Amino acid sequence: MANKMNLADRVHSTIDCTKADAERAVEAIIGAITEYLKNGEEVSVAGLGIFEAKMRAGRTGRNPRTGETIQIAAMKVPKFRASKTLKDAVK
Repeated sequence: MANKMNLADRVHSTIDCTKADAERAVEAIIGAITEYLKNGEEVSVAGLGIFEAKMRAGRTGRNPRTGETIQIAAMKVPKFRASKTLKDAVK
């Protein structure tokens, strides 16, 4: 499994920058995507896909420990739709 450090190492080796610069670049991209989603905007990255924030409707749930019925509030959740290019590359 890859993580942020693996991504930063890949950026470091690809564009021949310092590891610190690569880490900042990865953090900046993740931060920018997060900020756009918080503001209700979608982010489309060609060849990767579309990140968007969708509203999940409120619903009734059950506390697994007590069995008590609880109300779960509506909330925004992040969604990702992979592009055809990414889907084809992963096949």
